[in-house]
Amino acid sequence: MPQPELAENVEHVSKDQTPPSPDQISRDPDIGRGAWIRFFELIGLLGTFFALAGDPAPMVNESHYLIKAKSFWQPDWCASDLFVSSAKAHTTFYLTFGWMTQWFSLETTAWIGRLLGWLLIAHGLSELTWNLFRKAFLCIPVAILWMAAIEYGNLAGEWVIGGIEAKVPAFGFVLWGVAEMVRRRWSRTWILLGCASAFHVLTGGWSVVAATVAWFTCERRQPKSVPLLGWPLVLGGAIALFGLVPALALQSGASPEDSLKAARIYAYYRLPHHLVPTSFQLHWYMRHGTLIATIIIIAGRLGVKSKMKSLTAFCATALGLSGIGFAIGLAIQWFPNLTAQLLRYYWFRLADAMLPLLFAVLIGSLYFSSRKRVSIFAWTLTILATVSLSDDALKRARLQIPPSASHQILGFDIDASPPEQQRSFSDWLAVCDWARRSSAPSEVFLTPRHQQTFKWYAQRAEVANWKDVPQDASSLIQWYDRFTSIYPQRLGNTRVTIQYPLLRRYREEYGVRWMIVDRRIVGEQLPLSRVYPTGNQTNQTYAVYELPSLPNK
Repeated sequence: MPQPELAENVEHVSKDQTPPSPDQISRDPDIGRGAWIRFFELIGLLGTFFALAGDPAPMVNESHYLIKAKSFWQPDWCASDLFVSSAKAHTTFYLTFGWMTQWFSLETTAWIGRLLGWLLIAHGLSELTWNLFRKAFLCIPVAILWMAAIEYGNLAGEWVIGGIEAKVPAFGFVLWGVAEMVRRRWSRTWILLGCASAFHVLTGGWSVVAATVAWFTCERRQPKSVPLLGWPLVLGGAIALFGLVPALALQSGASPEDSLKAARIYAYYRLPHHLVPTSFQLHWYMRHGTLIATIIIIAGRLGVKSKMKSLTAFCATALGLSGIGFAIGLAIQWFPNLTAQLLRYYWFRLADAMLPLLFAVLIGSLYFSSRKRVSIFAWTLTILATVSLSDDALKRARLQIPPSASHQILGFDIDASPPEQQRSFSDWLAVCDWARRSSAPSEVFLTPRHQQTFKWYAQRAEVANWKDVPQDASSLIQWYDRFTSIYPQRLGNTRVTIQYPLLRRYREEYGVRWMIVDRRIVGEQLPLSRVYPTGNQTNQTYAVYELPSLPNK
């Protein structure tokens, strides 16, 4: 009687046979695939990522993360900036990617970082789809479905494929770890999830929780099961300390009152759209619920194959974490302080990334169904996802400006035409160039509310910036005090105050001499001395004014 193929693992093993051990699986020559196939799979995935998410740098979070990474390696760069000089939360990311800023421009560093981050994600996705299906190049349509499901099915605004930041390599290691988990090579899983935690402690940490549940659900009762406790788990935990220790240090030295105040600012003022479920819009719940319902229907109709059980358990745990976050959010009116402290842990992030992956994998399993209707449905869905993502990518490409400078992201005049946005972006580059050429490296500026790339282009410090929120408690409170003072609510949080006493105080406290304003908002008649544009200089969108001089003491 012929032996079952090891590639099928335990699916076709009869009751009187012992399932192959992880070592047997790893040694079996049929498990692997040729190096050229792997190479071209990675090239295909990188090409897909570039085509659908290869926007000009900086992407939304690149101007945040790479600025911090540069200052990690060059402490005197923009040292007067509150965000730049605040505590470093993602030191593994800064160590790994920040050194490039000393040799390359920020834009070049962003592209190198994207390539490395995308390559890690591509490797993990390629391994996962191969381990599940043994079909070469299936990872490419699965990747498209995954990206579309994240884009149109997320709950809390998360993404994976885009600009480079700490969570991108973290998710790459998570995917790789899940691929090893599917093969029952748990030793590698714990180490890889430890690497994910080193880059981003929450992304990796929640993945460890999900993998642990998957182990108890799918591995514990297996014959010759891999033990949970052992040196790989210890080693993974030790690696994770590179992310955990800096995260814990963010709260060190802060009083309980300051820690609580910082938590409320972080959750309720700065990031409710990611953290507070009562702030989520109704259609976010509808799209996420549709995704979950679709997964349940497909899994219920087809059943979950044994090779996918651990992945399903992993994703179900991610959904459970999301449910816990939702329950915590409902308690906000009774326990607002405790709720703020708990919601900081991004309960929805893992589900926003992994439920779309489970959806994509389930659809991928239908491609080669013996039922023609099912196969046609799967491929049709993939084509629709490709068209939709391509349409979004083409719309962004027509702007010909980085997403971080688009009006859609900045929330200002979002219906402006591409030529209008290109003109205002050109004016932004011009004023940043003036700031860089006309000021000392230690200079500090007041900048417009709806921008997040001043340090990227001007390489000068700012008093405060909406995007660049510090992570440690004391700096976060300082940021809040500065921001609410500079952009007071009475002015709609968009205009910089021009009250002379306040401007003089800013000059004295922060050493700021010049203020950049958006002329579309503040108009032309400011009672201050304009220093740019003057003479033959032209800039229709931005102007620079000198703050009132300090009174003689």
